[in-house]
Amino acid sequence: MNIEQALNHRVLVMDGAMGTMIQQLGLSEADYRGKRFEDHPSSLKGNNELLALVQPDLLRDIHKQYLNAGADIIETNTFTANRVSQSDYGLEDLVFELNLEAARIARAAADEVATDNAPRFVAGAVGPTTRSASISPDVNDPGFRNVTFDELVADYGEAINGLLMGGADLLLIETIFDVLNAKAAIYAALSHFEQSGQRCPIIISGTITDASGRLLSGQTVEAFWASMRHAKPLAVGFNCALGAEELRPYVESLSRIADTRISAYPNRGLPNEFGEYDETIPEMVSAIEDYVMSGLVNMIGGCCGTTPEHIEAFAWLAQRYDARSIPTAASRCLLSGLEPVTINDESLFVNVGERTNVTGSAKFARLILEDDYEEALAVARQQVENGAQIIDVNMDEGMLDSKAAMVRFLNLIASEPDISRVPVMVDSSRWEVIEAGLKCLQGKSIVNSISLKAGEEEFIAQASECLKHGAAVVVMAFDETGQADSARRKQEICKRSYNILVNQVGFSPTDIILDPNVFAVATGIEEHNNYGIDFIKACQFIHDELPGAMSSGGISNVSFSFRGNNQVREAIHSVFLYHAIRAGLTMGIVNAGQLTHYDQIPPELKERVEDVVLNKREDATERLLEIADQFAGKKSSNSAEDNAWRDLPVNERLSHALVKGINKYIVEDTEEARLAAERPIHVIEGSLMAGMNEVGDLFGSGKMFLPQVVKSARVMKQAVAHLVPFIDAEKNATSTSKGKILMATVKGDVHDIGKNIVGVVLQCNNFEVIDLGVMVPAETILAEAKARKVDMIGLSGLITPSLDEMVHVASEMERQEFELPLMIGGATTSKAHTSVKIEPCYELDLTVYVPDASRAVGVATQLMSEELKPELVNNTRKEYEKIRERNASRQPKKKRLGYIAACDNRPVIDWSNYQPTVPQSLGIQVANDYPLTELIDYIDWTPFFVTWELAGKYPKILEDEVVGDTARSLYKDAQMMLADLTANKRLTANAVYGFWPATSEGDDILVYEDESRSSVLTRLHHLRQQTDKPNGQANLCLSDYIAPTSTGLADYIGGFVVTAGIGVEAMVAEFEDAKDDYNAILVKAIADRLAEAFAERLHERVRQEFWGYANTEALSNEELIRERYQGIRPAPGYPACPDHREKSTLFKLLDAERSCGVQLTEHYAMSPAAAVSGFYLSHPASRYFGIGKIGEDQLAAYAKRRGDVMEDARRWLAPVLD
Repeated sequence: MNIEQALNHRVLVMDGAMGTMIQQLGLSEADYRGKRFEDHPSSLKGNNELLALVQPDLLRDIHKQYLNAGADIIETNTFTANRVSQSDYGLEDLVFELNLEAARIARAAADEVATDNAPRFVAGAVGPTTRSASISPDVNDPGFRNVTFDELVADYGEAINGLLMGGADLLLIETIFDVLNAKAAIYAALSHFEQSGQRCPIIISGTITDASGRLLSGQTVEAFWASMRHAKPLAVGFNCALGAEELRPYVESLSRIADTRISAYPNRGLPNEFGEYDETIPEMVSAIEDYVMSGLVNMIGGCCGTTPEHIEAFAWLAQRYDARSIPTAASRCLLSGLEPVTINDESLFVNVGERTNVTGSAKFARLILEDDYEEALAVARQQVENGAQIIDVNMDEGMLDSKAAMVRFLNLIASEPDISRVPVMVDSSRWEVIEAGLKCLQGKSIVNSISLKAGEEEFIAQASECLKHGAAVVVMAFDETGQADSARRKQEICKRSYNILVNQVGFSPTDIILDPNVFAVATGIEEHNNYGIDFIKACQFIHDELPGAMSSGGISNVSFSFRGNNQVREAIHSVFLYHAIRAGLTMGIVNAGQLTHYDQIPPELKERVEDVVLNKREDATERLLEIADQFAGKKSSNSAEDNAWRDLPVNERLSHALVKGINKYIVEDTEEARLAAERPIHVIEGSLMAGMNEVGDLFGSGKMFLPQVVKSARVMKQAVAHLVPFIDAEKNATSTSKGKILMATVKGDVHDIGKNIVGVVLQCNNFEVIDLGVMVPAETILAEAKARKVDMIGLSGLITPSLDEMVHVASEMERQEFELPLMIGGATTSKAHTSVKIEPCYELDLTVYVPDASRAVGVATQLMSEELKPELVNNTRKEYEKIRERNASRQPKKKRLGYIAACDNRPVIDWSNYQPTVPQSLGIQVANDYPLTELIDYIDWTPFFVTWELAGKYPKILEDEVVGDTARSLYKDAQMMLADLTANKRLTANAVYGFWPATSEGDDILVYEDESRSSVLTRLHHLRQQTDKPNGQANLCLSDYIAPTSTGLADYIGGFVVTAGIGVEAMVAEFEDAKDDYNAILVKAIADRLAEAFAERLHERVRQEFWGYANTEALSNEELIRERYQGIRPAPGYPACPDHREKSTLFKLLDAERSCGVQLTEHYAMSPAAAVSGFYLSHPASRYFGIGKIGEDQLAAYAKRRGDVMEDARRWLAPVLD
């Protein structure tokens, strides 16, 4: 019994997740290497596909677990057994062997369990690879691809050969996120079948990435099916990304439209924020039962997170319900871009946009020849906006590299969803150009055209290639003797072509579009008079005599005699279409923006045009020529409007561009404004400032949000950059900005995202901002303030030592007798600290705390106003005085214990029943160039939005009534940048971590050099809570969680430093050079999130693998965020370990600068700023806590243990001193 016969009888069950089962085994690097690869130069851990060569018994055992659970179909362990993926490990030359051996292992396992009544089948798994053929990894070049269709075909072909030689019964092209990749896999499979003479079934499984109901590359369910249909798959369905409940509507949609079997193997529930799966077996079984009970599927199984226990439950379900009945295919042509286009007998005329054709549009040809693809895309967009359901793209121009132009334009279209939502007609007279175009399109496209011109052999070969690409074909009425120029010849050639395609090549009639040739009428040549009516008769013949086929034509050809007279041409088009459509014309290539309604043609013009088109009178041409001049030079009333705002006066266009953040026309509009202005500075002070003032007003009133403001600032900067040379040329040019502000992140601190955002917002409101950057000493700040004659100074800082540095700057301003306002901001700053610690040090002008960017403009504006400043100064000083009085008289919120009493109240830990886990290896381990793709699922997006001052928790913020639109736009930009960063490796993620023998001694932790524990490597100094807690709660210290020497236990401690910021500064410099603050801030914010995600991921691996004290842990993302794991990773400078100086000890232990490229500043800030560091503690009782306030007694004891001068200890611990 083969698989098709089995499917005719019942629902078949696929296996569950191979990766989940492998991960549970906790394999080591040595396990992945085996003997064969023990000397391989790079790490192999995690390369699950390699296990086919080094641990075949392990894979066989997992296969048998699934088979014994009731799986009818098992997948080979080959998801990443392709060159693209294996190149990460330097094993790309083993692709054939990996697939061959994996198939053999699965085959053996299946045969061992199979019986005559219960056959078992092996599906050769073909994964998507880690690269995308239809998505650019470079946000700055949407036309770029880091893998080609041909490269994917070769890669997939090698894998498929190995799978089938190894004994796979079928091919499973799965987890499809990019449909063009899947089309390459199908092409490779079909080519293999051709070459080998043997076929096998194909199952196709896509991945719906989220609630949008689309694949990652943008296609809807129906569009996906249109693109896959040509493979004639045994089954089509979805897997991964979503849980069964969430995937159901998309499986149901596919079940309604696909005339083949349906498969579904979802994840174990919906991924939470970190990509983990929480759903229980009963919950998933209930959802899957609904699939089979409702008759939606023919095959069920499990993807990520599922196990043999799930499959056993699914097998029970499969026995209880009947399989879905396959519906009869409707007679229709199903095309697709990102969205489907269905053509059937009920369809109205299908409009094919013609203006993206260099032979038919002089404007488009000029744009392509001038390499102005941005404007060329606008032409395509206009066609779609004006109603084109398909766009025809032709690059046949003598001065063009037509193939290269076709590829670039189609790649660019793919990044424009407003255009790529419709199918593309790849139009060329050169076959190599058509082939190149087909290799760029994920949708089901149309080839325009093939014909019998060179004979049947070439016709069949080209048609066969089109079929392998899944394209419909336009067939010209052209044979070995020439073009069909009469009704009889048109009918003969169309019928012959149809019969060859259907009966010899295997085309579905609904994928055949016959073009009987549209020729020009009214040429003055008598033989041409019937061209219009002959085409119309041919359309009737195709409709009546060639079932399923469609007809098409290049409509604009019919009016070629009247080129230059648009209104007459449009009338001819409308009349011609009116009669041809009634005769059965399916589609036509026509400028969608230049069609007039048949009933709106002036009566006299319509009558004379109909005489020409239908050849009603011998003098029809002459009569039309008589009145044609009456309509010459008139613009059609139906011409499509360009962007209405482009017709506004230039000053209004500039304001519009600024408010909307549109930079497309900014340089040309700025230049136009400059030429009209008396002086270039007036453009800035006039329309540009008017626009930015509107931006400021909208932002201040909450009608515009920070990401939009930053985009507006980008437009402003680009306009100003254009004007600067002209302003500089005027030696006496002066600006009338609101004020000049110097900003800096203080000495020792490298964090500047918030400062940069404030700077952008201030610039948007006509303040000149001088940004000195990060780690700026007080002397530089004050020297530059004097030299630049600034109006105020703004200081920023994130780490607690920055607070002292701000006090120092304020003191120096007082000493040097500055009389400038001082603004204070940053994550660790506060109104209380500013009033108590900073303002008393500088009384010659106002010191004011500014909490965020939205407040900065108002404060700065008041400080620059002679009328408003006195009131601000008076009110602020009164408020700060009250804060100081409250602070001086306040009593501790909680009673504090003496330090000795706090030590006596340490937690009681039963060490007698505890055995510390020994780490996998001691000492330093380096994990540099860590895959960014592995970190993305661990990103916590909520702080990302907080960075941009958008309040709300992810993902709910995306649907927020107030900020949802802005949040979605920002999130989309972040995802695009993440794709660029990961695909092009523009950022590098490095890590160093280590484990050492350790013991506790009071509040200190002793770290030993080795297991002999005879030599102390270093001592870590910690603080203890001194709050007098209720109910006998203990006073905690980190050392409590390391076994004391007195226990005799051999305990351990770990440490780590991670960064995702290597490469950030170079990218920021690029963006800033392009006056693009938005992306400069965006990349820093993303790098910060990646660093935190790296810390989360590395800690997870420490718990599960490297230390292994929680190797059975399986936490959801929500549980990770809530820190439900065993053990902690406290960081120096944070609540449990508030002394930043312990970072220095950690960095020395790890040799962090040399190991991973992270440095410490003199104030212990990490550089790059996108970095995280901390210690690892493993005890089950360990938890995060805050030290709170400590007393002078502990301060003295701590200083003594560290060997500190008392004043140094006081300075560094000031934030926790009571």
